[in-house]
Amino acid sequence: MKHFRQQFLLCISIFILLFSSACNRGRGRVLEVAYVSGVQATLRDHVAAVYEKAGVVKNGERVEVLDHDRHFVKVRTADGTTGWMEQRYLVSQEVFDQIQKLTADNQNDPVQARGATRNDTNLHVEPGRDTEHLYQISSGEKLSLLKRGTAEKPGAVAAPSRSAKQGSTKNEQDKKPVPVIEDWWLVRDSHNRVGWVLARMIDLDVPLDIAQYAEGQRIVAFFVLNQVQDGDKKVAQYLTVLTEPKDGLPFDFNQIRVFTWNVRRHRYETAYRERMEGVLPVTVSQENFEKEGVLPAFVIRVMDDNGNVTARKYKLNTPIVRRVYAPGEQPQRTATRKAKRRR
Repeated sequence: MKHFRQQFLLCISIFILLFSSACNRGRGRVLEVAYVSGVQATLRDHVAAVYEKAGVVKNGERVEVLDHDRHFVKVRTADGTTGWMEQRYLVSQEVFDQIQKLTADNQNDPVQARGATRNDTNLHVEPGRDTEHLYQISSGEKLSLLKRGTAEKPGAVAAPSRSAKQGSTKNEQDKKPVPVIEDWWLVRDSHNRVGWVLARMIDLDVPLDIAQYAEGQRIVAFFVLNQVQDGDKKVAQYLTVLTEPKDGLPFDFNQIRVFTWNVRRHRYETAYRERMEGVLPVTVSQENFEKEGVLPAFVIRVMDDNGNVTARKYKLNTPIVRRVYAPGEQPQRTATRKAKRRR
């Protein structure tokens, strides 16, 4: 009798174990991996209007998705905490991998300028307000600017020009709405993460001593070429890259200016300026020019009417800036001027 009772209890125990496993099947199984894209999100013990707080997840945190329920998902954190959170605060493994690839591919890109965010903003995987994003950057975050990009602003169209308003005989096709194009920057943040940020969300850290000479133009990038001694202090000399103060242009800049320091008058002066349609990046270095010694040099990339890009090198032998021609390359400025005069 005792033996029979033991076997009976054993069978009951096995049945209960199997039943529990069947009931819980799928609840602990990992469906996918996701990452928190919100600044912070609360974990609920269950999906209802009234709930208990089970925990908190933060931006960039990796979680395992265990279950779905309409707009909520059940997740498990790295420390084993489980709870329900809103789906909209999560992005997929694919988005995380895209950010990782962006960071790896642009890790050694030359910095074109430095700036800081005006407000809290998102780090996108590509230019565009509707594109995926993972990390959120706080207001005042220091950024290194690497590349410029453009994207259409969703749901916005440019106002018609005056000529379009005045013309009454144009076809309806000529009156199609024109999308608003916005500038974006590929940036590297203080955590070494790379992604795209809306350009108007960034204030460049341009020194005020040279920013005042922008003359209504937008400074796109700036570089310290070298330093000169003025009394007991050293003063930086700059290359600035500028463009018209509007977004969506087909080039990154259309003017360069070099500012050198006048030691006698203790002020900045424009040593050189030139107009062209150029694309980033601009690179700056120090090179040995034999008799002139080691001088600052910089390379800009100029785009022609067919979209072809060629490099131009310059050197600064304070306060003179000169073009450095490659072997066999000839100056074109004189021939261009003569051609214009003939016309």
